[in-house]
Amino acid sequence: MLTACLAFAAVAALVTITPGLDTMLVLRATVTGGRRAGWLAGTGVTAGCLLWAVASAAGLTALLAASRLAFDVLRVAGACYLLWLGARALWTARRRPSGGADVPEPRLTGPAALRTGLVTNLLNPKIGVFYVSLLPQFVPDGAPVFGTSLLLAAIHTGEGLLWFALLVGAAGTARRALSRPAVKRRVQQVTGLAFIAFGLRLATER
Repeated sequence: MLTACLAFAAVAALVTITPGLDTMLVLRATVTGGRRAGWLAGTGVTAGCLLWAVASAAGLTALLAASRLAFDVLRVAGACYLLWLGARALWTARRRPSGGADVPEPRLTGPAALRTGLVTNLLNPKIGVFYVSLLPQFVPDGAPVFGTSLLLAAIHTGEGLLWFALLVGAAGTARRALSRPAVKRRVQQVTGLAFIAFGLRLATER
């Protein structure tokens, strides 16, 4: 069991630190709402992973791997949500009053950051397929599948929380510079385009 956990921890760590949608969400939440918003966005992502892991351990996400319709429904919903997030970020970046001064952006609240992290994760069917395809490979022979799968998922989410803590700390430290109006608009533009790219990629996933 120890060998299986260490091997899975190494694989999960590589997956965790690979730049992707979750990293972008946490960084954007920290810049626009502060450290608390960044933490809550990461907590939402982690909660989504745990829910996927429980569903995987119970055998429910095997439906995503076996059913094209179930995968496509969740995929399209997730793509639409990401496209909406991207379009909203781009719209926020371009808003300026007639006088040319910058419009103060509404502060991202904690509940909104938590909800965004959770919903984005739950609407990504690749997370479910990831768990249902990867976790069984690390369950030792004779070990309880459900309990061991939850243990491995806990390792993954623990590494995710640690990674998000590092991201929030780094972004929080640089927040003053990143919160300058010109830089903030650029951050919104980059994240908006990234969300749209992730949405289009998810929409065309097969």
